[in-house]
Amino acid sequence: MSTIDFDFNFDARCDFHSHTTCSDGRLKPTELIDRAVNFQIGALAITDHDTTAALDSAFRYIQEQKLNITLINGIEISTLWQNFEIHVVGLNIDPKNESLKALVDKQQDARDSRASQMSEKLAKCGFTDMLSKAQALAGDGSITRAHFARVLYEQGDVSAMQSAFDKYIGKGKRAFVKPLWCDVAEAVTTIHKAGGTAVLAHPMRYDMTAKWLRRLIIDFKDAGGDAMEIVLPQMNPQQRRLMVSYCLEYDLYASLGSDFHYPSKWSDLGRNLTLPEDVKPVWQLWQ
Repeated sequence: MSTIDFDFNFDARCDFHSHTTCSDGRLKPTELIDRAVNFQIGALAITDHDTTAALDSAFRYIQEQKLNITLINGIEISTLWQNFEIHVVGLNIDPKNESLKALVDKQQDARDSRASQMSEKLAKCGFTDMLSKAQALAGDGSITRAHFARVLYEQGDVSAMQSAFDKYIGKGKRAFVKPLWCDVAEAVTTIHKAGGTAVLAHPMRYDMTAKWLRRLIIDFKDAGGDAMEIVLPQMNPQQRRLMVSYCLEYDLYASLGSDFHYPSKWSDLGRNLTLPEDVKPVWQLWQ
């Protein structure tokens, strides 16, 4: 089911990367839609981690309330590339596609297994009953490392959520568990089977050198990747110019998104999200 009105004016405010309580966001799908409407977002993609569970309720809510917003069906698929965890966003997907549903099931099994192992490692660090506490926060949504970080923060065991990653659950730390995600090529292929557009998510946020980032972009392009996120709220002008140059050099379409999880003073829906004129906007692939 595509919810895009192909006569939609994409000059309006757009945000193609957001999360709900169905993964590690803090707002329910309906609450996220309300916030987007209040922020005058014209088109919003909900891109929860390895799940499309939020999409039906969000779409129904928009219809029932007759809201002036276009919902773009999305997902953010976790992948493993050269020992880096890389995220690939799927936009304008059919959430009922069988190949996509099969991959989601496989990813959820890997996520559940990782959560159990992480809980066991955290117990050895002195933190008990972490799995059930993380599950309580996640509710019906997918358990992510952010849920464990939030438990540690709310218990007063760390001074900030990021400290939980830095001390315990980040790469190379005592309670880190290597994920068993699919590879980039499988994510891209599955997104295409679901009729969607494959987007390399937030490339500036991966802890890698420029040389490795180029290798990632080349491999993503070789796998059939369509676009990359070149605009996020927290980017300086130099970073923006670098992302534009990569986008043009490797002939990829350009996407933009806040990666919204919850309201904060650093980032919010639609903030500082404008594509430069010299790139090909991702929505050209849908028109």
